[in-house]
Amino acid sequence: MKKVLSIIAVAALSVAFVSCGPSKEEIEAKEKAKADSVAAVAQAQADSLAKVAESEAAAAAEAMAKMSADSTRMADSVAASSKGGKKH
Repeated sequence: MKKVLSIIAVAALSVAFVSCGPSKEEIEAKEKAKADSVAAVAQAQADSLAKVAESEAAAAAEAMAKMSADSTRMADSVAASSKGGKKH
């Protein structure tokens, strides 16, 4: 009799644990939320990388413009100093 009661108790506990678990819809909702979260992170990462590339391109263009202006200014300075300077 003890064995029968033990088996019934184990079966009842097993049914209780299974019935208290999440439903199929809840599991699917969790998986969808997880996938959406991963997609949002991937999109944010791509946006961030695009911003970095854009700022690097802008910085490179600014550096090139500055180098060009410096070269022009230096050439003008050299040209001005070679014209009409005093000879020793």
